[in-house]
Formats: sequence, structure tokens, C-alpha cells
Amino acid sequence: MSDQEFDLMDELYFVQPFTYLLETLAWEDEVLLATLQSLFAQGYIKCLDDPDTERFGEVDIKREGKDLHFLATKKGLMAHNTL
Repeated sequence: MSDQEFDLMDELYFVQPFTYLLETLAWEDEVLLATLQSLFAQGYIKCLDDPDTERFGEVDIKREGKDLHFLATKKGLMAHNTL
């Protein structure tokens, strides 16, 4: 897990919208979207349409990410906490 991925995982213990992550981490949109995509591909986060509705299947985070919410998965939390 990269330093950026680790820092992002710190923010995903609870459901967070893209806008919160962007404001909190103060990263460029493209960096945040790429890092979210990487974590999603590893199974470390899940995507939600709103705080209560999980998105299943393929998600194009680089295209749709600005409208989504994110949450760490159990696998992601385990990876985050063992570093």
C-alpha cells in the first residue's frame, strides 16, 4: 500500500463522499480518483451511490467517482492496520 493509499484509507473508516475526501486531503481531482481506483481494484474499498446504497459490479471511478461515496472494506481495514 502506497503512502497515498494509506492516507486515503485513514479517511474511509466511515462512509465519505468524494467532496469530503477532496477537501480533507487537498489532492488534485485526478490524483484522488486514481488512488480510489487503485484501492477499489485491490478490494480495499467499496463504492456507494449514496451513504446507504452500495454499488456492485464494475465501477469506473475515474468517470463516476465525483458522484460517489466510499468506505473501506474489511480486507482494506486489515491491510491498513497491519502496516
